[in-house]
Amino acid sequence: MSSKLLSRFFPFLLWFPISTIILRGDLVAGITGALVLVPKAMAYAQLSGLPLYFGLYTAFIPAILGALWGSSRQLATGPVAIISLMTAAAVTPLAMPNTEEYIGLALLLTLLVGIIQLILGLVKLGSIVNFVSHPVILGFMNAAAIIIALSQFDMMLGIPKGRSDFFLKDVWEMLGYLPQTHLPTLLMSIFGLILMIGLQRVSILSKSSVLIAVVITTLLSYAIGFEQKTSGRTVDIATPGALELVRGYEDTGQRIGELNADMTSLSAKLRQAERDHDKRSAADLRYRLDLMKLDIEALEKENSNRLRSIRRLQFVQGKAGEGVPAPIYEVDKVPKDIQTDGRKWHVKNIEKGEMALVGGGDVVGKVPAGLPSFRLPILTLDAVLQLLTAALMISMVAFMESISMAKAMASKEKQRIDPNQELIGQGLANIGGSFFQSYPACGSFTGSAINLQAGAKTGFAMVFNGLFVALTLLFLTPGLYHLPKAVLATNNLLAVIGLVTIQSLKHTWKASRPDGIVALVTFVFTLLAAPHLDKGIMIGTALSIGLYLYRTMAPRVAILGRHDDGTLRDIKVHPDVTTSTLVTAIRFDGSLYFANIAHFEDAVLAAVAEHKEAKYLLVVGDAINYIDSSGEETIHHLVAQLRESGVELVFSGLKKQILDVMRATGLFDLIREENIFATEDQALADISRRLGERAAADALLPHP
Repeated sequence: MSSKLLSRFFPFLLWFPISTIILRGDLVAGITGALVLVPKAMAYAQLSGLPLYFGLYTAFIPAILGALWGSSRQLATGPVAIISLMTAAAVTPLAMPNTEEYIGLALLLTLLVGIIQLILGLVKLGSIVNFVSHPVILGFMNAAAIIIALSQFDMMLGIPKGRSDFFLKDVWEMLGYLPQTHLPTLLMSIFGLILMIGLQRVSILSKSSVLIAVVITTLLSYAIGFEQKTSGRTVDIATPGALELVRGYEDTGQRIGELNADMTSLSAKLRQAERDHDKRSAADLRYRLDLMKLDIEALEKENSNRLRSIRRLQFVQGKAGEGVPAPIYEVDKVPKDIQTDGRKWHVKNIEKGEMALVGGGDVVGKVPAGLPSFRLPILTLDAVLQLLTAALMISMVAFMESISMAKAMASKEKQRIDPNQELIGQGLANIGGSFFQSYPACGSFTGSAINLQAGAKTGFAMVFNGLFVALTLLFLTPGLYHLPKAVLATNNLLAVIGLVTIQSLKHTWKASRPDGIVALVTFVFTLLAAPHLDKGIMIGTALSIGLYLYRTMAPRVAILGRHDDGTLRDIKVHPDVTTSTLVTAIRFDGSLYFANIAHFEDAVLAAVAEHKEAKYLLVVGDAINYIDSSGEETIHHLVAQLRESGVELVFSGLKKQILDVMRATGLFDLIREENIFATEDQALADISRRLGERAAADALLPHP
C-alpha cells in the first residue's frame, strides 16, 4: 500500500515524524484544555437531559477519534452547548430525561449522526452543508442561545421547570415558582457568576477561571452542607389532599406506561399486517393506535397539571420512632402535637411509590468511577425513523460549527483543511462514541481556541486531552460529588452570552434584506418551536432555498446602450446612454435553466417587440454560467422563430461549458459560428460590417 493511500485511511500518519519539543507542547496543550473541559463537559451534559458524567464520556472517545481521523490539527471535538440542547430537544419527546430509555435513544441519535456524517464524507458531499445558509445558522444560534440561557434559570434559582412540547410555556410556568426560589441556590449562583467573571479579568487565571470557580464552590458546598435531600414513601403522606394528588399522579403514570406498551405491541402488528398486505387489519390497527395516542395525550396533560400542583407543595417530615416511617405533612397542615424536622422539602420526582425530596441545593452527586463501558444503542425501526430528521439537522449544525472553527485556525497556522476528511473524522468520532455512551459531539469553539493558544501543533493534543479526561473518570470522580449544579448552570449562561449577536443580525439585514428576513424568520420559529429546534432550521433552510430560487427565476435583464466612455451600460441605470434602431443589445445576468428560461424568452421577445426596426438582437452572455436542456430547447426555438421574422440572434461572451452544450446538441450549427463572438465589441463590429452604410449614422455601432 502506497504512503499516500495509507495516509488517506490513517491521516494521523501525516503528523510523523514528530519532534520531542512538539510532542511536549501538545502534552501541555492537552492537559491545559482538559482542565478547562472537565467542568464544562458536565455543564453541557446538564443541557442534554443526560446524567452529568455523560459529558465526560463525550469528551473522551470522540475527542481522540476526531483528532486522529480529522484534517485539522487543533480542532477539539467534544460536547458543546448547542448540540447538547438539540440532543435534549430530539430525545425528550420520546422518553423521560435521565432514564435508561432516554440514554438508549441518545446513544442511537449519536450513532445516526455519525453515520450521516461519515457517508457524506466518504461520498465527498462536504459542500452539502451550504444548503444551511449563514443567515439560517445566525438566526438559529441566536435563538438557541436564548433558549439555553432561559433553560438554566430553574437550576440557578432552585425551582422546578416542566418539560413539554412548548418551551416558552414551560418558561412562563417556571416564573410562577419564583416565590419558591431557594435562597442558598440563588446565592451560590451569584457567587459562582461573580467568581467566574472576576477570574476571567485576571489574565494569568482567565483560561482556568471555570476550573478555579468549580473547585472553590465545590469546597464551599461541602463545608456548608449545601445539599439536602431525603426520600419518603407516598403512602406516608399524612395530608389527605396531597396524598390524593400524588396517588392520582402515580396511577395515571402507570396507566400511561401500560398504554405505551400496548402501542408498541400494536405497532409491531401493524408492520406485520402491512408486510402481509392485509389492508383491512392494517386500517383497524391504525384506528386503534390513533385512539390510543389521543388517550395518552389526554392522560399526559392531566398528569402534567398534577405535577405542577405537586411541585408547588412544601412538606415537612414528622419525627418518628426507630424503624417507623416518618409521616409527611404539608407545611401549613401539621397537627399541633406533631414534632417535625424543621426543614421544608419539595418533591423532585416520584417513581414506584418513592418520592425524592429536596430541601437544599442540587449537586452533581455520585459520578460512577471508571471508563464508559461498551454499550449498543437501541436499534429499532421506530426509534430510527423518529430520530432521523433530528439526526440530519444535528449532523449539519455540528459539522458547520466544526468546519468554521477548523478553517479559522487553519488560516492562522497556514494549514490545509479537507472538509470531507473532517466529516469522516467527526462521523467516526460520533460512531465510536455511540458505543461508549457518548451523546453527539462536534468541534468546540472554546476547546479549539485553548488548543491553539496553548501551542498545539498536532492532534496529539486532543489525544492527551481525552486521556486526561479518562484519568479524571478513573480517579477524580469522588471530588465532583458536592459540585453545585447551579454553578454549572452559571457556566452555561456565560458560555452562550457570546452567541447572542444582535450586531451580526443587523449587519445581515443591511447587507441583504432577503438574508435578513431568513435570519429573522429562523430566529422566531426556533424560539416558537422549541424544544423542537430542528423545525426552526428546516423552516429557515426552506425559506432560504425558496428565496434563492425566486431570485434566480427572474434574473436581471438589461437593455444596453453606448456610454460616453465607450462601454455598454444598462439604460435603466444610465438613461442618457446612446441606443440603436438597428441592433438591440441585452445582457442576461443568470444561468439558463428550467426555472428561469421562460423569463429569458419573455425578455427577448419583449425587446424585439419594442425595437421593431432592429434586425439584430445581441445577447451579452458573460454572466451565463450554466444551461440545461430546457434552456437549450428554448434558445433553439427562439433562433428559428426570430430568423423567420427577419431578426438574427447573436451571442457574445459565452463560456466554454455553454458552447460545449450547444455543440453537443447541434444548437451551435443552428445559430451559426458567424453569430457567436468572444466579446460584445467584436459582435457589434461584425454587425456594423454587415449593415454597411446603414450603420454609419448609428452611435451604438463602431465605425471603421
